[in-house]
Amino acid sequence: MSFKTRLFSSNMVGFQLDSISQRFTWHFYTIGLMVTLLSTLSFHQKASQVSCNITHIYQNCSSQPDGVRDLNCFGKHDLKGYKTCTWKPGKAKAQTVYTVIVLQNKTKGDHCKVYSDIREFSSGIELYENYNVTVVALENMKSTNCTLAVFKGSPKSLFRCGPPKDVSFTRLSGKLHVNVEWHQEDMTAIGEYSVRYRAKGARLWSKSTVRSDNSSSCMVENLNTSQVYEVQIECLTNLQCSQCPWSEAYMVPHELTEQPVIVNLWFIDIDEKKGKRWTFVSWKLPDTETHHSYCVSIWKTSGETPSELRINTSRSEISLILSFSSYRINISAFNDVSTSPAVSRTIPQRDGTEGGLLNVTVHHNNSFTIHWRDDLIKSYVCFSAEWRTKTHKGFHESFHEQDKNYKTISPLPEPLEPFKRYTLTLHTRTNNETCNMVHINNSESTYGSKPFYFIEGSPVSAPTNVSVSNVTLTSALLFWTSIPEEDTRGFLLGYIIYYKKYDHKKTSTENNVTVDPSLNVYELENLQSGTPYQVQISGFTSGGTGVRSTASFFKTNLKANVHIGGIIGVFAFVILVTFGSPLIKRAKTVLWPSIPNPGNSDTMQKIFEQAHLEAIGTLTVEEWHSGILQVLQRSDIEDHTEASCSGNQEEAENVTGEESREDNGDVFFLDTKQTNVQSSTCALVSGYTTMEMFQQGMSTIPTERTQHFQSKAEHDESSGSKQRLDYVRQFSEKSTVQ
Repeated sequence: MSFKTRLFSSNMVGFQLDSISQRFTWHFYTIGLMVTLLSTLSFHQKASQVSCNITHIYQNCSSQPDGVRDLNCFGKHDLKGYKTCTWKPGKAKAQTVYTVIVLQNKTKGDHCKVYSDIREFSSGIELYENYNVTVVALENMKSTNCTLAVFKGSPKSLFRCGPPKDVSFTRLSGKLHVNVEWHQEDMTAIGEYSVRYRAKGARLWSKSTVRSDNSSSCMVENLNTSQVYEVQIECLTNLQCSQCPWSEAYMVPHELTEQPVIVNLWFIDIDEKKGKRWTFVSWKLPDTETHHSYCVSIWKTSGETPSELRINTSRSEISLILSFSSYRINISAFNDVSTSPAVSRTIPQRDGTEGGLLNVTVHHNNSFTIHWRDDLIKSYVCFSAEWRTKTHKGFHESFHEQDKNYKTISPLPEPLEPFKRYTLTLHTRTNNETCNMVHINNSESTYGSKPFYFIEGSPVSAPTNVSVSNVTLTSALLFWTSIPEEDTRGFLLGYIIYYKKYDHKKTSTENNVTVDPSLNVYELENLQSGTPYQVQISGFTSGGTGVRSTASFFKTNLKANVHIGGIIGVFAFVILVTFGSPLIKRAKTVLWPSIPNPGNSDTMQKIFEQAHLEAIGTLTVEEWHSGILQVLQRSDIEDHTEASCSGNQEEAENVTGEESREDNGDVFFLDTKQTNVQSSTCALVSGYTTMEMFQQGMSTIPTERTQHFQSKAEHDESSGSKQRLDYVRQFSEKSTVQ
């Protein structure tokens, strides 16, 4: 059997199997429908038509709080003659069996049916729509503990709608959006519904219900964003929905209002995988008590969107392997009803490590060609190119290339602009079936990046912060700040330094020197000493030379000042260290000679001794005073004061003692302390200093000569004042004669 024959046979077998499967499915559906109908029919066959005089059947049963209760019967508006009755079981411990009795009073006679041997808590019944009905549910009818529940009503008012099939909630800015989906049979009957709510754990529901605008949506306002609520829903009654019971209570979580806080965001190049980096992000929520899920959205800033944009995770961290491209990442928390504000971060672009092997040729503003290494197509056939400026959004182009090592992209999404720097990045992808990005994680690697211009121009600004330092006789050091990239308008090829001698006539010749663009410091050499200079700097590109900086001025040092100042400084330092102490002593001797104290001279000693001995020789011990008495003529005092202490009369009185006057005009000074000649406050105005000090010494008795007489005078306190005055006169006369 040939391959085609086998293939045909297998296809035929598959077709037959599919046909059998379809027929089997249809038969199964048909059988299921028949079983359902038969079950319904068999269930209704349990109902037996009986005489309406059947009160004796349940005369031993009574309504009890712990027995069968809450009997209720209802039906659908589109299903006439059939109702469903439900109830709640009693607390009987034994297995319970229920019996349902239906009683209707017809015009032509009563209609009664009994449904027995029911072991569930509901039962379908048949009745007439135009007659009131009484339904009795019996629990363990044959037992002595039989209990019953009774329901009465009109079949026309027993159309029930609800509860909802599905309900969804959304919370935003303190509002609760409710969206309801009803069962198929209720959709045409329900026009509106109402909502009531209460805080979790509260006993009472809201005082007023909120009414919907239609059958599906409703909004509840002025809610506490941090509160968990319980919500119930009921349809509004109408002719087709005479019964609208409240739904079960739905639990609505609190609203998420705070955005996550990023704790860590870092990326590391993977050595084993060139052009890829491991990116790790972790975050947290201020609300840590409630468990949340997180949605992480990540895409390229160039605009290329992967098919898998959203990643849902229950952990508060994520790890990705990304290329060197620029990415944007958003992280938000969500629960069943709300989504928090998203926190956003940009993962910056990183230049490729093999940028030197990539080149860009611009043809015009709407086309360029990318060149790469020859052997790259041996490993990759799918590429993605991205290009962008520093301040504008990026563009991208995915392409398949397996024959050439270049690709021309034309036309471009937007024309290239002149004087703006673009950066092109080439990525390689391992997925050969499609070059579009399918997965964001570990889907591509970066081959390299290359900057380019469509048209280059000259710089529109100059280097700033030009300063001069370390000025010497023939050199000066220049500093400056580089030109900003956005002002270069092309690839900066270098700087030109213009300098010349500064004079008011502006006749000096300007010199210039070119330096590398990577430098921002340069030393000017071979300058003339003691000369002022003017300097300016500008940058240049292939498009031309840019504007110059503001002129800066400096002056080189003078040669003479440097040598003389240095020599004098060194010489003075050596002299001071070597001969400092002897020179100071010699200068003191010459300029300030040592002057002897006249009070210590031999002549003064002899004069004082002779004068006092002659005066004391005529005195007795009784005539001596305890103090030392000095007698001076008023004229002598005035002459002496005018000559040596002019303007210091008050100081002289403080030094010599206390003054008293007699009728004859003599002035007496009682001095109880020794007055040192060298400590006198009077300035020496005479040219002959020694003679003047001698005269001052004459007015003072040396201490060593008076101590002996003081000791004698201390024993003579009994002598009268008259004797002392006689002695004073005598001593005064002798002093005057001498």
